[in-house]
Amino acid sequence: MTSDPRRRNLLVLTIAAVVLVALAALALYRQDQAAAPAPTPETFFPGLAHNIRNVAKIHIASQKNGAFDVVFKPEKGWTLPERGDYPASFEEVRKTINAVATLQTLEPRTARVDWLRYLDLDPPSSGGNGVLITLSDEKGNALASLIAGKAQDIGDASGLTGIFVRKPDSTQSWLARGVLQPVSDPAEWMDRTVMDVDRSRIQEVDVFPAKGPSYAVRRDKKSDPDFHLVALPKGRELLNSQSPDGVAVSVVGFTFDDIKPARTFDFTAATRVVTHTFDGLTLSVQVIAEGPDHWARISAEAATPAAQKEARTIDARTDGWAYKLPAYKGQQFMTTLDSLLKPLPGKAKTAP
Repeated sequence: MTSDPRRRNLLVLTIAAVVLVALAALALYRQDQAAAPAPTPETFFPGLAHNIRNVAKIHIASQKNGAFDVVFKPEKGWTLPERGDYPASFEEVRKTINAVATLQTLEPRTARVDWLRYLDLDPPSSGGNGVLITLSDEKGNALASLIAGKAQDIGDASGLTGIFVRKPDSTQSWLARGVLQPVSDPAEWMDRTVMDVDRSRIQEVDVFPAKGPSYAVRRDKKSDPDFHLVALPKGRELLNSQSPDGVAVSVVGFTFDDIKPARTFDFTAATRVVTHTFDGLTLSVQVIAEGPDHWARISAEAATPAAQKEARTIDARTDGWAYKLPAYKGQQFMTTLDSLLKPLPGKAKTAP
C-alpha cells in the first residue's frame, strides 16, 4: 500500500463513494420493489371452469406409481380401469378437477430445462419427480394438462397453498396458488365406502376359524357395554371382560388398502366371521392369509325387511372383489378362541 497520505486518503474516499453509490442503488431498488404492484393472479386454464362437466377422464402419471386413469362410464360412474373398473372416490375426482380449474399463476419462474428438476417439474416419462395430470373429454380431447411439482409456502391467509407448475409442452415454470395436492397413488383414488356398521347395532358374531374351534360372542341388549363368550370352554376363563370385543367389532370402521378380483384367491379354507345386527343385517366376511397380507371377501343378507336395502347395496358393491386388509384389521378377523382365554397352567399363551 502507498505511503503517501494524500493518495491513501483519496483511496479511502473512493472506496467510501463506491459504497455510498451501492447503498443508494440498493435503496432505490427496494423502493421500486415496494412500489411495484403485486403480480395479478391469472387462471392457468382459462375456460376450464365452464367445461368441467365435459371432463370424462383424469390421467395421472408419476415416476413412483406409474400411470393410471380415472374414467367416467355412464353405466358405472367414475371408475379405475387399472383396478378392474373398481369405483373411484367421487370426492377425489371432484377435488382434483376443481383444483386444476381454479389454479392461478402468481409469477413466472425458470424456463431452463436443466433447472426444472429443482422444482420437481421434470417429467415422469423421463424419470423425473413431476406429476402429470391431464383432464380429457369423452372423445379423448385434452381439456387441461399440467406437470405439478414442489409445494411452496406463499403465506396465503385464505388457506390457499403454493405449488410449482408448468404445461407439458412448455419449459416455462410458474409459481401458482390454489388447492391442488396431486394424488399419484391409484389406491388412494378408490372409493372406500364398503359398509357402515356402528358398534351399537351389533348383537352377535359367529367365528369359524380356518383352524381351531368355532365360537360366538354376543350381547343380549344394545345397552350391554361388553360382549360375552356364548359358550366358555370347561375349565377356562376369559382373558378379561373386554377380550371378546375385538372380534365383535371387526366390521366396524371397515377399511382396506387395496383390491383385487375375488377369483384371484382361493377362499375355500378361509376363516369366516358372521356378524348379526339387532336390526336384521347379516354380514359374512371370509378372510385368508397370503404371506404377510390378509384378504377378505364380503357378502350380506337381510333377516328383516328393514335391512334388505342395505344388504343389497353392500352386495352390489362387494360382489366379485377381494379386499386387502390393514394389518390390525386382519388380526381382528383372525382372532382365535384360545386368544380370548387365559393360558392353561404351564402353557404359554398363543398369538391370535
